[in-house]
Amino acid sequence: MRSRFAAIFIASLLGFLAVGAVLPILPRFVKGPLDSSDLAVGIVVGAFAIAAVVTRPLAGRAADARGRRAVFTWGTLAVALGGALYFVPGGIPSLLVARLALGAGEGLIFTAGMAWVVDISPEDRRGQIIGIFGLSIWTGLSAGPAIGEGLFALAGYDAVWAFSVISPLLGALVARRIVDEHRGAVPDQRRSLLPRAALRPGMALALAAVGNAAVVSFIVLHLETRGGHGTVAFICFAVAVVGSRLLGSRMPDLFGARRSAALAALVEAIGLAIIALAGDWPVAALGAAFVGVGWSLLFPSLALMVVTDAGERRRAEALGTYTAFFDIGFGIGAPLCGAVILIGGYPAAFWVGAGFAIAGGLMTLAGAPRVRGALARP
Repeated sequence: MRSRFAAIFIASLLGFLAVGAVLPILPRFVKGPLDSSDLAVGIVVGAFAIAAVVTRPLAGRAADARGRRAVFTWGTLAVALGGALYFVPGGIPSLLVARLALGAGEGLIFTAGMAWVVDISPEDRRGQIIGIFGLSIWTGLSAGPAIGEGLFALAGYDAVWAFSVISPLLGALVARRIVDEHRGAVPDQRRSLLPRAALRPGMALALAAVGNAAVVSFIVLHLETRGGHGTVAFICFAVAVVGSRLLGSRMPDLFGARRSAALAALVEAIGLAIIALAGDWPVAALGAAFVGVGWSLLFPSLALMVVTDAGERRRAEALGTYTAFFDIGFGIGAPLCGAVILIGGYPAAFWVGAGFAIAGGLMTLAGAPRVRGALARP
């Protein structure tokens, strides 16, 4: 199990390194050689998320029917195709196509990969395995920009584009050598369009993602009004995510997924409140660390609820639908927080994020059998 998990992790990491490498380079390319606007930057970068939202549920359904390895490999090839399209001199339209291919590939890789590692994990360690596998994304999106910056400094844009092709192709080669014991089944045409097991955890995830969007989008700007050091606070957030995944990854398995998810939502809300109240960067950094811990434990806890309720036949489809809710919550949360800032300033955005996190925790608890029974009684 360990060797197969390590191989899936590495293959996923190679795909997400390609995604991360272009993040700091693409805006410069749009504003520089293409001489386009900030609006164009936003549209090009945002196209990635649109494709991911659409692809994730479809990727899960395909992984259940065709097998994990096949869909995972399609994802790495789609990411490589997106990288190759950066070389096409077609201006903004070709970049949009490249980003759509990249987003679709990311959805395929993560959805099939998560279902794959759940397939090979012991039942009493599934929450831990989901959490650790998620670090392939965080590592890729953290180390990828550094690789992209280094390649750009050495050889310019083409070197970055080439890396975004080569890295996922290496991931495809790794994936093709991994045993996939899942046997696809003919899908039941009478089943619901969206797996029911993914809906409540997915909505809770989307609510909590608003706070995540507030931190990622605005903590640096917020701290610029309080003396700076916003980057340090953001680093504290990222370190807390990774550290708590490694140290607390058994929590959903040991204490129960629902209880862990509700506690994680509370921790995130407390962190967001601390940021809103912070008068200087050390306090805000502490709040960011709380948000990182809460968010890090929330995602695998809710995912474990999905895996437990979905069953093997619809596992990947349910996970794909569940993860799409993050893209929805983050995509709505960032502009929502921006609108709130126009009215009430930066602290208001973090208070709103805290309120949404609490709502997500309450939604999680409302799904407990005893609570549902109590609510159903007259």
